[in-house]
Amino acid sequence: MTDIATPKAEPIDTRREASSLRRFYYTNGRAINSALAFVCVWLFFASQNWALFMHPGFYGSYLFSVPPSIILATALVFVITSGEIDLSFPAVIGAGGGTFMTLLIWGVPVIPAAIITLFLGALLGGAVGAIIVYGRISSLVATLGLSFFIVGIVNFLAQGKNLEFREAVGTWGNTFFVGKWNILGLQVPNHFFLSMIWVALMYVLFRYHRFGVRVQMVGDNPDSARQMGINVERIRVGVFVLTGVAGALSGLILVQTANMVWFPLSGKAYLLPVLAAIFVGGTPVWGGVGTIIGAMFGALTIGLIPSGAVGAGFAGFWTEFIFGIVIIATMIVHRFSGRRVS
Repeated sequence: MTDIATPKAEPIDTRREASSLRRFYYTNGRAINSALAFVCVWLFFASQNWALFMHPGFYGSYLFSVPPSIILATALVFVITSGEIDLSFPAVIGAGGGTFMTLLIWGVPVIPAAIITLFLGALLGGAVGAIIVYGRISSLVATLGLSFFIVGIVNFLAQGKNLEFREAVGTWGNTFFVGKWNILGLQVPNHFFLSMIWVALMYVLFRYHRFGVRVQMVGDNPDSARQMGINVERIRVGVFVLTGVAGALSGLILVQTANMVWFPLSGKAYLLPVLAAIFVGGTPVWGGVGTIIGAMFGALTIGLIPSGAVGAGFAGFWTEFIFGIVIIATMIVHRFSGRRVS
């Protein structure tokens, strides 16, 4: 009689499962933290006034106002990941909106005017990047100075006056950008859908395209990137081109959300909230690391705080305090997250 050994069941390696979860968090931790921050902020405000936060009208106005911040924050991830910083984007917003309005007044239809505006935004961003990179100037100092310079030129050309072109309200092109869809009682504006398409494009560009990969390599170690044959200067100029396009797109959207009225300083209010959104989103200042999804949730979180705080019953002066708490808390949590995320 032959003894046949019965095969033993292999024990489940719980360490392998734990390490898989750990690797997943290591790769996506900052984006996950940003999403959780958004959920926590929403739950905190909603718990103070469930009736308001369950009403679709609140989210209709929220989704109407937040897309420019999403567009700007996700584009600026490339700049900060490359090891630079851009403080000139509010001026580009104003210049883009003014260009768009001027083209409409000259008789150019909305869609062609938008395309021309985006092209000029790219040129302006490229000019800013070229001055910084080839002039070997600190991006912090250069973009701060260029911001004042661009705003000055815009004000000079506009003579400090607002521009209006009400005739474009309700046209096909205007509806394409800021028209609304009624989805289960929720008024979702077209430019929110456009901002989500932009996020998808930025995510693919950052994670899967060689441009995004090179941006991360340049930000991580520019000398090593140069030795690998990467044109470091071209990459750094390219990230400013991208923020120029984002600024111009945000500018023409803001003009249309204001019923075709342009203010020379229309982008000024976006400087600190957008920078806060990037850092709440988990993109650190040292370069080489960035997260597009995190920046999107950061913009959603920062955009929720002003209206959410008032809706929850807090006085307006509490808003700045809540901003500070959210930023500090998320930065502490990000400190324990994984290194490289997308």
